[in-house]
Amino acid sequence: MTEGYHNPVMLRECIEALRIQPEGTYVDVTFGGGGHSKAILEKLQGGRLIAFDQDEDAKREAASITDRSFTFCQANFMYLKKYLKINGITKVDGILADLGISSHQIDSPERGFSTRFDGPLDMRMDQNLALTAAGVLNEYTEQDLHKIFGMYGELKNARTAAKMVTQQRANRPFVRTEDLKAALQSIAPRGKENKYFAQVFQALRIEVNTEMKALENFLHQCGEVMNTEGRLVVMSYHSLEDRMVKNYINKGKVFGDVEKDFYGHELKPFEAVNRKPIEASEEETEQNRRARSAKLRIAERLVDRK
Repeated sequence: MTEGYHNPVMLRECIEALRIQPEGTYVDVTFGGGGHSKAILEKLQGGRLIAFDQDEDAKREAASITDRSFTFCQANFMYLKKYLKINGITKVDGILADLGISSHQIDSPERGFSTRFDGPLDMRMDQNLALTAAGVLNEYTEQDLHKIFGMYGELKNARTAAKMVTQQRANRPFVRTEDLKAALQSIAPRGKENKYFAQVFQALRIEVNTEMKALENFLHQCGEVMNTEGRLVVMSYHSLEDRMVKNYINKGKVFGDVEKDFYGHELKPFEAVNRKPIEASEEETEQNRRARSAKLRIAERLVDRK
């Protein structure tokens, strides 16, 4: 793995959960530094791996893989079915998603994802997107900012934060990450400033990259492309994502209750393999900070009822 990409979280647990068949077809929808993909490829003999990532750095990393079983798609995973079809695939045996943001992206100041470094308020995973974090802060209404900070950042003082942003931008537009931190410094909880800023940055990142909509679209396509007994393995890092994944696995939809047929059978494509999410070991969390908040859920494709 190229220097700058950290170790993939719960690598062994993810690979075991996929129950890889050497001749099967698998998808890694969050390639990142390629750690999970390379581990999958090691187990394939005659099988195939399709990887997704919209990030330019991930594309460069993927170019180093010469295995003929491997295909890289520079695209958001919300276009899963479309790109599988382009590559002549209608059904797969396993899908892995390591959600959120890679350590490499966080540690690149010029991307604007990190609260630790001063950088431009960018936060785009796909550098071709028009909307940036600066655009959200400078152009969204106070009401919309309140909604974003509350829903995506889970800020207790979301209304106050939105007001502070709109007052500050009237004097000077937001350009850099330090501008945002300075504007909200006075309302950040004492002793918990870092966590607070991380929640604010998370809210902006989710909005810029339409992460919740992308995740919903992706999850609903998983049931359509997965072979019976195929495995869906999803790792999330905050409660919003984990809740959506849990609901989809248990109810067949991200929001709302499970539907039933005339005979009372639940209409959902997957069955949970683990009732409670798997968490990283103490040893791993000590070595990899990103593993601390990781929650791994595994589901198996059910036989369709006729």
